[in-house]
Amino acid sequence: MDEVLRLRAEALRRFNRAHTSLVGLLQQAYLDSGFSLTEVRVIYEIANRDGLTITDLARDLILDNGYLSRLVRGLKDRQLITSVVSQADGRQQILALTAEGAELYTSLANRSQSEMMQLISGLEEQDQRSLMAALQSASTLLARASGRPVPTPVVTLRSHRPGDMGWVIAAHGRIYATEFGWDHTFEAMVADIAAAFLRDFDPEWEHCWMAEIDGVPVGSVTVVRKSPEEAQLRLLIIDPSARGLRLGERMVEECIRFATAKGYGKLVLWTNDSLHAARRIYQKAGFRLVEEEPHHSFGVDLVGQNWELDL
Repeated sequence: MDEVLRLRAEALRRFNRAHTSLVGLLQQAYLDSGFSLTEVRVIYEIANRDGLTITDLARDLILDNGYLSRLVRGLKDRQLITSVVSQADGRQQILALTAEGAELYTSLANRSQSEMMQLISGLEEQDQRSLMAALQSASTLLARASGRPVPTPVVTLRSHRPGDMGWVIAAHGRIYATEFGWDHTFEAMVADIAAAFLRDFDPEWEHCWMAEIDGVPVGSVTVVRKSPEEAQLRLLIIDPSARGLRLGERMVEECIRFATAKGYGKLVLWTNDSLHAARRIYQKAGFRLVEEEPHHSFGVDLVGQNWELDL
């Protein structure tokens, strides 16, 4: 056996041993509920998935069909789940929670959430973010190693809070330097834009959206007021870890909805022709190119572009 691979496998086993003890997975009953971890996982899957069958559960949880059937029968006997014949396939039973099952699920979910919040509450904010990023990375890599589908992360959008603009500035500087070779003057420009947004922020007419995965920032965009009739979209950035989730489209759509609701007649933006992914998002949203001009900025030759969308 390759020695490096053996050591890495042992490290993974060591983590699993520590983790199962830490979160109480070695207890005979999960959260002292009287139910095994597998039973609780089945209840969780039924609560969060529509049209679920025993075949689906056995495949996705990698459980023996016979064992799973007995487990489901036991939960039925305890009046926690019920089933109906699938209209699409009469050989399959669609599983659902009873009222008692839904109540049990809510209680266990709330208790588990509370315990995990207490567990990580002692970590500083940056450590919590590092933990979330590590968990997401581990989940993705282990799914890839096992040949199973990579889980799609849940992305949430929220309004900006104190400290967010620091991330926005750093993300622009890091990503544009790495991917396009732009120098420090671009980060300086972003810092000026971010400072002006914070200094002159008018919540009645302007907004900033921050995108997060597990509480870790992965994107941003702002709408600022240029005139009573015209708003500007600025500071759109997507971290590479969140690409492929159509997050850019989602945030631009939020900007359009906001500007429309506020009564602006036009939404404008400035970009450069080399930013192909961003330009595709703008074009798909209905923006049209109205002007472009070559310029030398951020240490490179560029073609600046002005885009507009009539609302």
